[in-house]
Amino acid sequence: MSVRLARFEMPNRLVRNEATATDTYAQFVAEPFDKGYGHTIGNSLRRVLLSSLEGAAITSVKIRGVEHEFSTIPGVVEDVVQIVLNLKKVRFKHHSETKEPRLLSVTADKEGVVTAGDIKDDNHYEIINKDQVICTLDRKTKFECEFEVRVGRGFSSWEENKRPDTPIGVIPIDSIYSPVTRVKYAVENTRVGQNTDYDKLVLDIWTDGRISPSDALLQSAAILRHHLDVFVNYDDKAIEFEAAPEAQTEENSELRKLLNMSVNEIELSVRAANCLNNANITSVGQLAMKSEAEMLRYRNFGKKSLTEIKEKLSELGLSLGMKFDASLLEPSAGGVSLLARSSMITDEDEDADVVDFTNLVDSNLPDVEDDE
Repeated sequence: MSVRLARFEMPNRLVRNEATATDTYAQFVAEPFDKGYGHTIGNSLRRVLLSSLEGAAITSVKIRGVEHEFSTIPGVVEDVVQIVLNLKKVRFKHHSETKEPRLLSVTADKEGVVTAGDIKDDNHYEIINKDQVICTLDRKTKFECEFEVRVGRGFSSWEENKRPDTPIGVIPIDSIYSPVTRVKYAVENTRVGQNTDYDKLVLDIWTDGRISPSDALLQSAAILRHHLDVFVNYDDKAIEFEAAPEAQTEENSELRKLLNMSVNEIELSVRAANCLNNANITSVGQLAMKSEAEMLRYRNFGKKSLTEIKEKLSELGLSLGMKFDASLLEPSAGGVSLLARSSMITDEDEDADVVDFTNLVDSNLPDVEDDE
C-alpha cells in the first residue's frame, strides 16, 4: 500500500566554502531542513565520519636488538617508547584492492635523523608525511625496524592488536585508522518564505591528508544510507539470513552473468528506463529482487511500466520478487559507487562547489506531497 507523507522541506544542494577550503579542511552548508533535522543529519554524519571510514596504520613494531618497549638502543637518542610514539604518527594511504597486512621496514646506518621518508617503498601504501621523524642516530650505528601495516576502521588498542602467537620482540601498538581528525557541526536558523524557523546545517571537516574532506563526506553519507536501506526497503516477508556461499558452478556462472547484466540491455521504453535510472536500479538482478509493491512506490512508475518490466523479465526466465545468493551479484549492485559519487562536487558554480544533496536520499522513500 502506497503511503503519502506530508511535505518536508528538503535541502536541494550542498555548498562547500571555497574561500576557506584546503586539502585537509572544508566547510559544507546544506539548507533548508525542517526544524530538528539539522541535528539529526549533522550528528549522524559526525559520528560516521569519526568512526567508520577506512584507513591504514601500523599495528606492531619489531626493532633489531630490542625485546620490549622499555628498552634503549645504543647510538639512538630516543628510547623505544618515543620511537613507537613517532611511528604512530606516520600516515599511510592505501592504494591496493587487497587488504592483507603488509610488512614494511626502515634501515639506517649513518648519523642523523631517520624519517618516514626512509621507509622502503611499497606499491600498496603511500606515505603522506615523509618528514615525520622516527628517531635520531648520534653516532654511526645500524638501526633496523620492521613493522606491520593493516587496513581498518576507527581505532584499535594495542591489546586488540596483540595476538596469542606474537613472538618476543614484536611490540603491538595502538592504531589510529580514521583519516578524519575532527568534525564540528552547527545548526542555524534559515528562512523559507516568511518562516525563519528552518534549519541550516554547517559541517566542518578536518582530515590528516589521507583523504579529502569532500571524499570523506561522500563516503560517510554512503555508509549511513547503506545502513538505512534495510529500513527503507522493509518487507516482513523478505527478512532472511544470508545463506552460506555456494561453490561456483557453470550454472551459477551463467546466472551471475544474467543477473549483473545492465537494465539498459533489455530494451525498455524510455519512461520505464528513466524510472529505473532515478531509482538507482542498474542491473537485472537488482530489478528481479524488487517486489511489485516496491516498484509501484517509485515516482512516475505505473502499471503500464510494471507490465512491461514483468514481460521483459519473463523473457529472461526471471520475475519480480526473486531472492538470490549475495555472491551471485557484483559488489557494486545495489550499493553506492564512491568513484561515481566523486563527480558530485564540481565547479559549476563560480563561487562554490555544489552537490546535488537529493542524490544522497534513496528514491525508494514514499512519495511526498508537493505544494499546489
